[in-house]
Amino acid sequence: MTTVLVIAKEPVPGRVKTRLTPPFTAVEAARLAEAALADTLGVVARVPARRRVLVLDGRPGRWLPPGFEVMPQAAGGLDVRIAAAFASCTGPALLIGMDTPQVTPAFLAPVLRGQERYDAWFGPAVDGGFWALGLAVPDPALVLGVPMSTPDTGAVQYARLRAAGLRVGGLPVLRDVDTAEDAARVALRARGTRFAALHAELAAARAAPTSAAGAGVAAAGEEGAAG
Repeated sequence: MTTVLVIAKEPVPGRVKTRLTPPFTAVEAARLAEAALADTLGVVARVPARRRVLVLDGRPGRWLPPGFEVMPQAAGGLDVRIAAAFASCTGPALLIGMDTPQVTPAFLAPVLRGQERYDAWFGPAVDGGFWALGLAVPDPALVLGVPMSTPDTGAVQYARLRAAGLRVGGLPVLRDVDTAEDAARVALRARGTRFAALHAELAAARAAPTSAAGAGVAAAGEEGAAG
């Protein structure tokens, strides 16, 4: 069976999802990050796996469900941290991030049920990166040196897999939650999740003062007309 790795950062205000501010506050951005992480871990908890491992920068919190091992992230760039996570595995492994709360067990099923057909699985992200990477033989060298957080990260990683002669299976293209626009689009796709519910709550709270102000202006206008 496959080991499923979730690479994540502890949702601490000011340290996560900083590109969501503004319009969200640092606390709201951290709450959205926590919701996305909790949704992702909840999905992983429901799929068949040899091991479920949270590769964490920070400390675990109440959002961590039972059944997960926690492994600290290695020091270094993201490629080093991903490579180290794969190096901890002795068999097939699938690594996903915390930024796609719209992920479902069905998205992961091809990897977990069809590893023998492919040597690797690749899940591209809308921003040019990738949200999932599966390796039948988790060789850290397949990731080390890939430039991360660039518009061509995914293309370079995919080319690295193919250059190694691997048969690569494709996963759906998903959108990471990086910006406020991303958050709104993902919330629409992730109905029924903690992330979508929280995003709706925060959006309603931001709209409420505007609505109240509009109602106040209208009331003042009616009083002026009556006078």
